[in-house]
Amino acid sequence: MARRRSPAPPTAAVGTAVPQTAPPLIPPVIVPMPPAEPATTVADRTGAAFFDVDNTMMQGASLYYLARGLASRRYFTTLDLAKFAISQARFRLLAAEHAGDIAQARQAALAFINGWKVDDVQRLSEEIFDELMADRIWSGTRALADQHLASGQRVWLVTAAPVELGRVIAARLGLTGALGTVAEIRDGAYTGRLVGEMMHGPAKAHAIDALAAAEGLDLTRCTAYSDSINDVPMLTSVGRAVAVNPDSALRRMARAQGWDIRDFRSARKAAKVAVPVALGAGVLAGAVAGGMALSRRRKRT
Repeated sequence: MARRRSPAPPTAAVGTAVPQTAPPLIPPVIVPMPPAEPATTVADRTGAAFFDVDNTMMQGASLYYLARGLASRRYFTTLDLAKFAISQARFRLLAAEHAGDIAQARQAALAFINGWKVDDVQRLSEEIFDELMADRIWSGTRALADQHLASGQRVWLVTAAPVELGRVIAARLGLTGALGTVAEIRDGAYTGRLVGEMMHGPAKAHAIDALAAAEGLDLTRCTAYSDSINDVPMLTSVGRAVAVNPDSALRRMARAQGWDIRDFRSARKAAKVAVPVALGAGVLAGAVAGGMALSRRRKRT
């Protein structure tokens, strides 16, 4: 009886895939994606914002706090400081910023700064800002400035205070720069003469016009912020005006013109800062007049 052969394994036809044993599963390698780079802010070259300092960016007057800091360093007396504070209250309540006040302020400023070293003023301004002014920046106003920066716009402070003090405040707040009253400097010291006029009233608008021409700004796309009716020239020189912590006259005008109004004061805070509040040229007059006597004594010693 013939033996039966076991059937031969089937052969694969040409071009037919041969089944293979499945390889073990290997978990996929997950390569982490690099973190996305933060979106860069596109610079807005034609839009900008301008902020008054005293009672707009800061609670009270920058020169009042500078005077306090100088008094604590014995540059002048606490009695001088008290006289200055009373002067501020009188100027604020009576709105006595007229041509005579401006002239008096200018003369007092020139007498006070004559011979002072620019480096000393810079150093003292930085120290006193950190000690007395930093905690008095209105958080709401600073947020408005930060919004402009985040949108790519530049932000300048505009103040009747010396430009050196304005620049210190702007640098501490991360702003673009400052426009302020400019004193002539020779050999690193103040000569007792101003360059141009005090940065007050119409002078603020003129300075903004000059800056816009130099920087290529479109003033119709710019915004100005202030608390004082004295800054109407600045507020009306741009496309958008905002009244911040406004005095009564500016509040009335803002309502009549349909301007935005932002008030970051409570009743308690408003009363607290009523005496040292900014008064443009009046602030400068009180501050420097208070220091003149001690300045003369220091020069004789």
